[in-house]
Amino acid sequence: MSALRITDLLFRWPRQSAPCLDIPRFELARGERVFLHGPSGSGKSTLLGLLGGVAVPQAGRIELLGQDLAQLRSHARDRFRADHIGFLFQQFNLLPWLSALDNVLLPCTFSARRKQRAEPDPRTAAKRLLTQLDLVAELWPQPAAELSVGQQQRVAAARALIGQPEFLIADEPTSALDTERQQIFIDLLLRETAAVGATLIFVSHDRRLAAHFDRTVALDEINRVKPGAVS
Repeated sequence: MSALRITDLLFRWPRQSAPCLDIPRFELARGERVFLHGPSGSGKSTLLGLLGGVAVPQAGRIELLGQDLAQLRSHARDRFRADHIGFLFQQFNLLPWLSALDNVLLPCTFSARRKQRAEPDPRTAAKRLLTQLDLVAELWPQPAAELSVGQQQRVAAARALIGQPEFLIADEPTSALDTERQQIFIDLLLRETAAVGATLIFVSHDRRLAAHFDRTVALDEINRVKPGAVS
């Protein structure tokens, strides 16, 4: 069964004369972990935004976990994303005034489904993830704004994983981590997704990480718009 099926996708940003994404077909199986790469400006982040329901295509279908995202109204897409998708943003998107622990707990605040799936309870699950990501307990009460970039990235990773989302989207998630913590993060990410049969799409420029994943996909192999062709 497919976790993701894209068919005849076209997306064009406002005031652009041509689409930046033209993907005739792309599919991920449930539980598959895919490494996606491509040069800057090739549309990777745009594609991830579409998969997360942040934007909708002008044409075509994006079926995620059996749901056609374009058929949902904006608030329903927000609910679907909160319930089913763990999103690790390149810029983290932490709330700077909240503590590290409270930032991790946010998905369980917005989604009863994620709250119920956080075992044995959200706070214990959050602490376990932060511990496994090597963020010491002394930092958990600290506001996110007072953490280093690498520490913020680990908080963002724990937030994406809590509540066992069925689909994980990671956009350059290891860029601020040193080599040792990068390996810890990759191991945790793969272990957590395997434990619940979640699907993972992982975007990175670091091709050395590709060996950890089931399949490697170059965006320019599935997107008929080539980098630099959009004006």
